[in-house]
Amino acid sequence: MAAVQRGIDSIAEVQKSEGPPIRIGSLPTASTTFLPDAVSDFLRHQTGSQVTIVSGDNKVLLDALRLGELDLVVGRLGAPERMTGLFFEPLYSEEVVIVTRPSHPLAARRNFTLNELANYVVLMPIAGSVIRPFVDRLLLTNGIPDLPNTIETVSDSFGRAYTMRHDAVWIISRGAVVNDLAAGGLAELPVDMKETRGAVGLTTQATSEPSAALSLMKQVIREHVASRAG
Repeated sequence: MAAVQRGIDSIAEVQKSEGPPIRIGSLPTASTTFLPDAVSDFLRHQTGSQVTIVSGDNKVLLDALRLGELDLVVGRLGAPERMTGLFFEPLYSEEVVIVTRPSHPLAARRNFTLNELANYVVLMPIAGSVIRPFVDRLLLTNGIPDLPNTIETVSDSFGRAYTMRHDAVWIISRGAVVNDLAAGGLAELPVDMKETRGAVGLTTQATSEPSAALSLMKQVIREHVASRAG
């Protein structure tokens, strides 16, 4: 009986112990889709690890990861020059979308040219953001070297609020607005966006050995992404 009690006590001590912190940098494409449920599932394992989620520009997050201020970045693959010393594990690919509020004049039309975006305020990813090169290439291939009225932002909350309240056009990763599209709060314009597809995955330091808690978090994320794909 004493041995059984010692075993019970040791398990209780493990469950009360604090595991290493897990600091995750997340882009909107993950923050609004699979990451909340994955973190919730991770917490059920009671590792004792404190989870911290931060958001920001991809460059800022990757720099913080490289400096050891973050343990994991979840989002799109960074530009090659920003991946030095980092390792990327792809999970799936997604494209950029062009969205408006449902009552926007363009939302009721099935045929229009991208040149008509010049008639509206266009919310764009900031210069240097991970999806900006995809957006610039899309516009250039459609003969649009510049747009006269733009707002550059990486804030999905601002982009969502501004687009829903005004006749603006928002160019953003699909994952950031997938819930809004499903709920009817935003409308997707019928534009072929295949050339904007890019890999989404997990970025870690290339040489560091992950803790058991971080390995568990990564596995939980993989499982949630796989279940969504299924």
